[in-house]
Amino acid sequence: MARAMFDYTKAVLSKVSFDVNLFCKELKKAMDRLLPYEIEELKAWVDALIKQNPELNQCLILLNP
Repeated sequence: MARAMFDYTKAVLSKVSFDVNLFCKELKKAMDRLLPYEIEELKAWVDALIKQNPELNQCLILLNP
C-alpha cells in the first residue's frame, strides 16, 4: 500500500508541474504523508524533474526542512 502512495504522489506531482504553486502545495502534502525512505526517493525524483523544469527550483526548500 505504501508503494502505491509513493507512485500516486509522483503521478500527481508530474501532472501539476506546470504550476509552481500547485507543485509546492502537493510536495508539502507528500512530505507529510510519505515514509522517511520514500521521502529520500522522492527527493532524487524531484531533483531530476527540476532539471527538466527549472522554474520548480523554488520548491526545493520544502525538501530540506
